[in-house]
Amino acid sequence: MRTYYLRALTWLALLCAVCSLTSCKPKKTTTPDVKKPGPAPVKVQTDIVKPDVNTVAPTPVTATSGSDVLVTVNGVDITQKQLDELLKPPLDRLAKQAANLPPAFLEQQMKLLKDQALQEMIKMQLLDEEVKKANIKITDDEVTGEITRMAALQKPPATLEEFKAKMEAYGYNYEQLKTQMQAMLGQQKLVAQKYPAEVKVTEADANAYYEQNKARYNVPEQVRASHILITPDLSDPNSDPNQAKAAAKAKTEELLKKVKEGADFAALAKENSACPSAAQGGDLNFFPRGKMVPAFDKVAFELEVGKISDVVETQYGFHIIKVTDRREASTTSFDQVKESLMNEVAQRKLRDLAMKYVEELRAQAKIVYPPGKEPKPAAPPVVPGGAVPQ
Repeated sequence: MRTYYLRALTWLALLCAVCSLTSCKPKKTTTPDVKKPGPAPVKVQTDIVKPDVNTVAPTPVTATSGSDVLVTVNGVDITQKQLDELLKPPLDRLAKQAANLPPAFLEQQMKLLKDQALQEMIKMQLLDEEVKKANIKITDDEVTGEITRMAALQKPPATLEEFKAKMEAYGYNYEQLKTQMQAMLGQQKLVAQKYPAEVKVTEADANAYYEQNKARYNVPEQVRASHILITPDLSDPNSDPNQAKAAAKAKTEELLKKVKEGADFAALAKENSACPSAAQGGDLNFFPRGKMVPAFDKVAFELEVGKISDVVETQYGFHIIKVTDRREASTTSFDQVKESLMNEVAQRKLRDLAMKYVEELRAQAKIVYPPGKEPKPAAPPVVPGGAVPQ
């Protein structure tokens, strides 16, 4: 689920940049991950709808040395300490997850994130000043309600407590989140007050967006399958891999015989499968074509509902697959997504208007950089391998 909370003006863009960096060169493994026996390798993406976590504008600093000040916005100092505190969680994650990247590339990306974050802090300061001038107040109920709504957008939907735990995993505590959400909602109200006619969204607007992006609402054919996975036992470094593989295949064939003789598939999966889905009796839920590794995928989509496969070999081991349900391809109707679409279109409008408003504010603002700290043109990106893109 996407969010559009002033995305160009918020921390979400930086978090996404960190996530994209940490997935550009997956860590190599010498053996398959038996905890993921079916799915094909995919680019790692976060499954959490992250709130905007830098919408708190910097506060005036009364006692800082000149070297600490990065920029002064209408008399308010933004300092190195504030920037470091803001960037610590994502930079820590980047450093840990991208340790295998070339040092020059990693250093350049960290500098890019810092430069982007500083510009976002300037924008937030400009908006925060206007929120205060407009005397806009956001209540605790509004903040909690919005965080609860965001939690419900998770896949699968999360409770408020589950969402708190997810955010803490990213290095942000709940009180910090509430403060930042309060600032974000204040900025949204500010933009809505500034452009009352432009922010209005009609059903016709949402329907037009739906028609322009109809491919997003096409639901592909899906099957629901359960499986039993038997993996070769390679725990002994002195063992013969071929013998281990033969033993795993023999065990899978023995289990298949029991299934065909009427044994309970789910019970056998719980007792024998090496996949985490064993706890659910081997159930993998619904999945579309291409979600699983090719050999598994082919068999699953060829089987009729209720049928059981022969032994299927993949890089994860040996599988017995049972298809339990099937959904034909379909298209989600406009009426089914109308409410969420109207919200999405509204957020897109707010984002675009906020960008326009910030540029107006920048043109009138007094933004002063200490000598030697003026923004410099970005250097050509260095990519892993040493090449410079043309």
